[in-house]
Amino acid sequence: MTRDELKALVRTVPDFPEPGIQFRDITTLISHGLGLSAAIGHMAQHAREAQAHAIAGMEARGFIFGAGVATQLGLGFIPVRKPGKLPVATIGVDYALEYGTDRLEIDPGAITQQERVVIVDDLIATGGTALATVDLLRQAGATVEHAVFAIDLPDLGGADKLREAGVEVASLMAFDGA
Repeated sequence: MTRDELKALVRTVPDFPEPGIQFRDITTLISHGLGLSAAIGHMAQHAREAQAHAIAGMEARGFIFGAGVATQLGLGFIPVRKPGKLPVATIGVDYALEYGTDRLEIDPGAITQQERVVIVDDLIATGGTALATVDLLRQAGATVEHAVFAIDLPDLGGADKLREAGVEVASLMAFDGA
């Protein structure tokens, strides 16, 4: 499927979670077998070109795309989790949200020093979660220079922030507005 055909599978839900927001819902994309397979294939091609050694995905929708990309490439998958979800000693990073803070954690034993890790997620908006993931993976010794997203919301600036942090960004589709 082409990128335009994939974009047509993304449902827009107006005024969610609050008035004025155009929520880009991937449920309609991931429930479409050929669409999900094609999206993962396109994302895997970016990760292959980046010469990834491993794929990292953020909880929760990054697990869907990231695990699919890792499987297609025969690579390991590094889950980036919310606090308290991993049964071993973790390293973590706190990051700012629009109204407060959040935290991400990983098992540092899942990463080999200088391992080339590509971040995969469903959507890049303001970039807070993605930047925290880059920081966390780099703290663990990974080399993180590439990220791939199904959807970019360029008006919110997240992809530009990642580029400023030395991460090349690819996406399958972009939507204007918030």
